[in-house]
Amino acid sequence: MSVTQDLSFISLISNASVLVQLVMALLLLVSIMSWTYIFRKMFAIKSAQVQTEEFERAFWSGGNLNALYEEATSNRRRNGKSGALERIFESGMGEFIKGKAIFAGKGQIDQGSMIDGARRAMRAAYQREMDALESHLAFLASVGSVSPYVGLFGTVWGIMNAFRGLANVQQATLASVAPGIAEALIATAIGLFAAIPAVVAYNRYSHDIDRLAIRFESFIEEFSNILQRQVR
Repeated sequence: MSVTQDLSFISLISNASVLVQLVMALLLLVSIMSWTYIFRKMFAIKSAQVQTEEFERAFWSGGNLNALYEEATSNRRRNGKSGALERIFESGMGEFIKGKAIFAGKGQIDQGSMIDGARRAMRAAYQREMDALESHLAFLASVGSVSPYVGLFGTVWGIMNAFRGLANVQQATLASVAPGIAEALIATAIGLFAAIPAVVAYNRYSHDIDRLAIRFESFIEEFSNILQRQVR
């Protein structure tokens, strides 16, 4: 077998020790899962941004809140394509309508209780939406922080085997140790290949989700003020 064949990427992987091959396989699996979550999260965040912008335009256009609530409820029940902010609005408006009906039946209106109930409903919906948006981010963070060390473990183990093999060689040369070191370094390369995209995606998506969270929280406070004016 020629030196070129020995140092080809496929040959180095196939000739690596079993433990190093297991490390490479684990890192490759983690990388595939990471890329899957990266693309899924990219589409989910983009969809949330578009739906949030569309609902904000509809909400601040000055339309009737009851009509907007009915439309939001209809969208969720009909096709389940309502956005995160729309569901937060639906939770708050629905609780406000229920509270208004209850107090109207009693012949008195407790403004504070109605607004607090609507705000709590929106906060609960907000937490559900944030949990959905932040799902799998912890996995990307773990991949970004752990994968290089897993690859380094495979590299160290491979280099140890390469130098142990020199004990049975009368004259140690670079040609005799190079294949072993090269196959060991592939583990670090695969670890970095898995870690770098995960770190970049985690930082980017965390920033985007934080911006969405600020928009959601601002809407909750502004909508609470609108409801407070309505019950005066």
